[in-house]
Amino acid sequence: MSVRGRKDKMIFRNLLAFLFTFFLTALVAPAFADTQPHPSLWHIKSGNSEVYLLGSVHVLPPDLKWRTAEISGALARSDVYVFEVPQDETAVTELNALIQAQGFLPPGESLRARLHPAALADYDAAVAMAGLPPAAIERERPWLAGIQLMFAQIAKLKFAAGNGVDSVLMAEAAGAHKQARYLETITEQFALLAPADRTLEMEEFESGLKDLRDVAGGIQPMVDAWSAGDQTKLDRLINGELDEFPEARKMLLDDRNRRWVPKIEAMLKEKHVFFVTVGAGHLTGPAGLPGLLRKAGYTVEGP
Repeated sequence: MSVRGRKDKMIFRNLLAFLFTFFLTALVAPAFADTQPHPSLWHIKSGNSEVYLLGSVHVLPPDLKWRTAEISGALARSDVYVFEVPQDETAVTELNALIQAQGFLPPGESLRARLHPAALADYDAAVAMAGLPPAAIERERPWLAGIQLMFAQIAKLKFAAGNGVDSVLMAEAAGAHKQARYLETITEQFALLAPADRTLEMEEFESGLKDLRDVAGGIQPMVDAWSAGDQTKLDRLINGELDEFPEARKMLLDDRNRRWVPKIEAMLKEKHVFFVTVGAGHLTGPAGLPGLLRKAGYTVEGP
């Protein structure tokens, strides 16, 4: 595969795998034997303020027990819950409007007809694996079709966003009348998902079609590492390949982490206990939020 092809594939995989909370990030549950999941948790204290950091898996099966005694204790102490983006009715309405405006091809065009001949077999295989009728995505732009293909596989696996860490904690915050805050807007995350360069969008879609033939097999090791609290392995799986593509890493992880650090520092000046839940890839390695906060001089307890 060419360097450009490998880069396109990497950007496509990470856009689908990590950016869009409503649909996906980590997609499958680990196959546990007798091991109880114990995701990593970080703690930062400054004066009368505290912040907990938890890496999230956004889509999970209903029977995965990820809540450890440490996580439960931190949640009980926290009075403000913080997430990447809202998922309330207003946010869903905004998302739907963006999809309607930017998710479809012009009238008379079809996605399959726009594919290069070499990509047709992978496209047909991905559609068959998803169990979708071809007409379901024929008028969609490549970025939206990719989400549909992946989301259909998630549904076949009987996993749901409602079981994911974010959704569970958002519901708890609402039920307990706790304050909720967000690090990004729907529009900001959507801008990362739907590329302005339509040629690059198609190249990314075509180069990522093979991944869409086996969603579970591609993501399983990441979720295993998250569940085991193995930050070294998780960083290698999520972020390691991105090191080879600095532009993609900058857009997907580094820039966002740097934008979030001042927001967390501002929290540490308030008299609250914050519980911050973000995608697990944002917390690993020296460029993750814990590493950046340590570099800024904060004492960060955790792995």
